[in-house]
Formats: sequence, structure tokens, C-alpha cells
Amino acid sequence: MKPFLQMLHISKTFPGVKALKNVNLEIFQGEVLALAGENGAGKSTLMKILTGVYEPDQDGQGKILINGEEVQIKDPIHARQLGISIIYQELTTAQNLTVAENIFLAKEPRLKLGFIDRKKMFEDSKKILKDLNMNIDPSTYVSELSIGQQQMIEIAKAISYDSKVIVMDEPTASLSHQETRTLMEMVKELRRQNIAIVYISHRLEEIFEISDRITVLRDGETVATMNTAEVTTELLVKKMVDRDLSEIYSKSESYATDEVILDVKNLTQVKKRSAHKAYIENISFKLHRGEILGFSGLVGAGRTEIMELLFGMHPQQGEIYLDGESVKIKTPSDAIEKGIGFVTEDRKQLGLVLNMTVRENFSLTHLDKFARFDFVNRKDETKETQQYIETLGIKTPSTEQQVVNLSGGNQQKVVIAKWVARNPKVLIVDEPTRGIDIGAKAEVHALLIRLARQGMGIIMISSDLPEVLAMSDRIMVIREGKITGEFTRQEADQERIIQAATGQKSHAAV
Repeated sequence: MKPFLQMLHISKTFPGVKALKNVNLEIFQGEVLALAGENGAGKSTLMKILTGVYEPDQDGQGKILINGEEVQIKDPIHARQLGISIIYQELTTAQNLTVAENIFLAKEPRLKLGFIDRKKMFEDSKKILKDLNMNIDPSTYVSELSIGQQQMIEIAKAISYDSKVIVMDEPTASLSHQETRTLMEMVKELRRQNIAIVYISHRLEEIFEISDRITVLRDGETVATMNTAEVTTELLVKKMVDRDLSEIYSKSESYATDEVILDVKNLTQVKKRSAHKAYIENISFKLHRGEILGFSGLVGAGRTEIMELLFGMHPQQGEIYLDGESVKIKTPSDAIEKGIGFVTEDRKQLGLVLNMTVRENFSLTHLDKFARFDFVNRKDETKETQQYIETLGIKTPSTEQQVVNLSGGNQQKVVIAKWVARNPKVLIVDEPTRGIDIGAKAEVHALLIRLARQGMGIIMISSDLPEVLAMSDRIMVIREGKITGEFTRQEADQERIIQAATGQKSHAAV
């Protein structure tokens, strides 16, 4: 059986960086090929070449073959014409248009006089959705759909291009457990329709469940291509990061003291903000110096909303004590001034200014430290930024690199660095390892452990249950805006947390 698509000896050079070095990739029709590797390994760059966003180096060696014939992919439109589509982690749906209008955006069926044939567009949309077992009305506005449903619309859009290869880049990063299960079934249906899927995910359990083969990239080179059935988790991790699985979740010692650094009593939101979000009422908990306090629960349970109230992002009632002193936190500025930092879940929208440099992002939380008479001391700012780049192992050509060009793991380190530089008493980290590779995950874990050892109080929200169990000294479980469980490190196990998160015994992941 010949591959439908081949990428042979592909290289790509950016100023100062060799992103890809002689990479090879083969894709067969009707298979799911997992593309695995750390952030910065070259996965996204390779897929951008495949989909016409980038051109490979013109070194005379790199070739792309479709059905054995060489092609030059000029741009994303040309890629789609060749049967290659991509679904990015960040959704590109138009919120103010209907499902049907999104599926056929820029390729609407036309009547003879040039008007859009809305009847045909809706009928064709209904057929595509039915073939994908999606029970969604094509006339529904996308803004009314969940994130998971919007992801499905992106897939339907790819199908409408008559795609032979669909690239899915971290498709479940923002999905709930149930939405992830729906997506897994949809991928299997696409495979039955003889469509090839290139599946990129940092969730190893998904790779093992859904893929037929795995190609591993490391440092811009092809390390291995293996049949999934013949691969163990330990082997895959070793190929990806050249380290053992035991090093990833390695917290073995607690640095929590008896000293209470944060005491929250009856934290309640003033008014309900959205029908889709949990109402936060009478939340009380304590955080000790040097403790990593995990917050677990289902997506939408209210974990992030609790921290947003604590950080002054929304009106709240209740009592907050820092180092035994009552404090009033009405705005994020109040929280920062009192010694609370917040690494938000959405680093790209809320944690970073993507078109600014590493240096400029790093100093955003403490720019006054480098400013005199309204002028910034660039020399001192650059020096301290470089110190944190070295301390946290941020991979960047320089302090002047725009953060948009960094890998997800390194972007996350920049967000953490800008808060750590303020030396907060309490650091809230919301999904600190979401969307980053397993190697970067280990580095973030090591950093949080080091901060706890230095006496900082850490609140960690995570949907990754092994992460919560491994990293937390104590775990609070949230369901529908209320605390439904509290476990010490010794008491906590997967069954107890799931039961508290769902209200029933289950072996499904939270």
C-alpha cells in the first residue's frame, strides 16, 4: 500500500533557528497518524509547511508528494484544493454567523444571478452534519454553541472541502470529558470514511486510543515512526524527551508549614454573571506557607471563577486574610499590591501580549521597578529578563524575541516568570501545563516545587488528575460552585476525587 502523502527531507530555517532538519513523514488514507513531540520539536512548523502557511527551505532536497506526484503547495487555499485541511487549537469560527454559513464560508453555493443559494447551503450542511453524527441545526448561530460543538463545526468545514487529509492540532485542549469522547468517535468515523487524520496532542492517552501509527519529532528531526500497538507509554516519552516517565510527576516531598498565609471565608460572588457558569457561594479554605493546594473538578465546576473572585476580577463578598491581616480586594491591582499573582488559564488572551517581546512581557507586572521619571531603564530590564530566561530555562534566541514565536511551553514560562519576579506571597496557577508537552510539563512542575520550597503558597487548578494527585499537598474538589471534598495527600486517590467532582462513583477522568 502506497502512502497518499509524503513529506521527504523537509527543512526549515528561521533567523537564528533551524526549526526542521531533514524531516520525513508519510500519511496513508484511512489512518490516524499521531504526531508527537515536545513544544518546539517542530510539529507546528511541519504542519504549516504541509498546509501552505510556510515554504520549506529551497535546498533542492525537500519534496512533498501526493499519490506519488511532487507538488508545490503555494498557500492554504492551494492546500485545501489539494485535499489538505487543518483545524487549529484556537478556533476560527465566525461567532455572528450560522453553522451553515460557517461551514460554507467563502465558498457558498450560488444561484444563476450570483445570489447565495441558502436552501442548498442549509441542505448540504445538514447532510455533512448527519454524516458526522452531529445533531446540530444548521441555522443555529455559532455563538450559541459550546466550545466542543464549535470544534465539531471546524471539522464539518474541513469535510466540506472534500479533504483527504485533516490535521487536528490539540483538538481537545479546551474540551470537557464528554466533548472529548464525542470528538474521539468523530475521528473514528472519519477514518471509516477513508480520510487520513494527523493528530497532534500532548495527551498521551488520546494518542494511544485513537492513532494507528506515531511519528515522533525531537529538536526538529524525525526520531521514529512506530505502530501504536507496539509502543508503550514509557517508550514514547523516552523518544519524545529523552528522559524517563518517572521524572514527569516527581514531587515526593512536601514543603507545607503550619503557618496560614491565606485564609478565605465565605467568598461569594455578588451576582450571577452567566447562565453557563457556576454560581460561587460561601467558599472557605486556607492555604499554608510552602503548600501546593490543588483545586480539582469538572470543566465548568467553578474553579477558575473562584480564583477570579479572589483576584478581584469580579465583585465579591466575604473575608480574605493574608498573613493574618484582613484585606479588601476589589480589583486585580489590589490583589497584586497585596501579594497575589495569577497565571491565567488562557495565556495567549489573558497572560501575554503576543506581539511584544519576551522582555516587554516579563516586566509588565513590575515595570515601575525599571522606570524613573517615566523612562524605562532598558539595560536593567534586559539584565533581569535574561536572568529569568536562564533560571527557568526559557528557550528563546534573545530577550527581544516576540513571544508569539515561542513554543507553548516557553510562553507559559514567560507568564510564570513575570509573576515570580514580583515575589508574591500567593501564586495562583490555572491549568499551568495545558497545551504544553510532557518535557515542559516536568520543568513547570519543578519550578512550582522550587517556589513552594522557598515559602510561596501555590494554588494550582488542573484538569489533569495525575498532575493534581502528584503535585498537591492538599486537594479541594469543586462541583457546581461549591466545595464538595477536601483531601490530604495521603487520603486522595482518583476514585475519591471523581466521586466528589461528579457526585457519583465513576472511573471517567475529570
